[in-house]
This record gives sequence, structure tokens and C-alpha cells, in this order.
Amino acid sequence: MTSNAKIKVLVVDDHPLMRVGIAAIIDGHFGMETVAQAGSGEEAVDLYEKYLPDITLMDLRLPRMTGVQAIRKIHSRHTRARFVVLTTYEGDEDIHQALEAGAMGYIIKGMPHNMLTDAIAAVHAGRRFLPPPIKRTLDSRGANSDLTDRERQVLDLLVAGKSNREIGEELSIADATVKCHVSNILVKLNAVDRTQAVISALQRGLAHF
Repeated sequence: MTSNAKIKVLVVDDHPLMRVGIAAIIDGHFGMETVAQAGSGEEAVDLYEKYLPDITLMDLRLPRMTGVQAIRKIHSRHTRARFVVLTTYEGDEDIHQALEAGAMGYIIKGMPHNMLTDAIAAVHAGRRFLPPPIKRTLDSRGANSDLTDRERQVLDLLVAGKSNREIGEELSIADATVKCHVSNILVKLNAVDRTQAVISALQRGLAHF
């Protein structure tokens, strides 16, 4: 990129008005330009291939394909792709999953708008951009927070209000196995019961409605 070239940005958000507002902030910066806008993860993957932006600004809550899934798919094809997450999700698991997928920046939609362009510039320069509140949330994540794939399946069903018997039937596992998974989930989420586990999962981004 020459010194006079602008940073090319792909904006991904499922709300049209939000996309327009974000694009206006980017295009109002002398060193940046919006090259495309996507309303879904699938569209983001397609438009990335078409425009090859310098930065993809990705929301996490998208229809069908999540933002994390879109980041993983693009990153698997383009290892040098750079992403900044702009979302309402503030849980430590949300942040962890986005960074694991390949994001280098993570900001919340309620933060000052200049943070958006600061994040884009930093990530374009090869630096991570994690504001202090994001760092604190990520640092609060326990060392044993990772759930197994099966525990995540059980947790999703707990959040949906399923009983142990219903979980066992849906996953084709014994009641005793369900109880074992639930016990492990309670320990990992530092919860005393199922209700507290569900609340913790929603707050941290381990599950979403």
C-alpha cells in the first residue's frame, strides 16, 4: 500500500442503518474507505473474495452463519486477512472465540466512534486493539473455562429449558451421562445450580438466545 492509498474496509452487520452509519464514520476518515457492505456471514465471505479488503469489520450476531464462523471461513482461505469485531456481545467467551478465530481488534458498539477508526488503523498496522474494558473481561476468563463439544451441546439445551431426561433423549445419551456433563458444566462456570449456570452462560457469551 502506498502512503496515499486508503485502507479498504468491508463492513459486515445485519442491520442496514447500522451499516450506513458505520460506513459514514469510515468514509469520513481521510485515510479509509468502505469498499463493500454485507448483511450476513455468507455475503461477507463472498464480498471478501470479490474486494479483498484490508480490514473486515465484523459483527458477531448474524443470521445463519455467525460472525465467528465467517471469520474462520475467510481466514482459512486468506491467512493474512485482518478483522476487527464490532458487536454488542461483551462476554469473555465471545471475545475469546473471536480472537481464536483470527480477529485482532474487538470493540463494543456503545464505545466512542473514534475508537472504530483507531481500531482499524491499529489492526491494519499489524497491532492488536483491545480497549481496557475488553482486556479486563478477557483476563477474567478462568483457566478451566473451556467446555467440551458435548458439554456445549448440553449447555445449549439447558439454556433452552430442557430437563435431564429431555437432554438425554435429544442427544441419545443416558441420564447418568447427562448428570455428569451438567456437574462438569457447573464446576467450569462456578455455578451452584442449573439456573445460575444458564445466567452465567448468557452473560459470558457461552450461549445466546
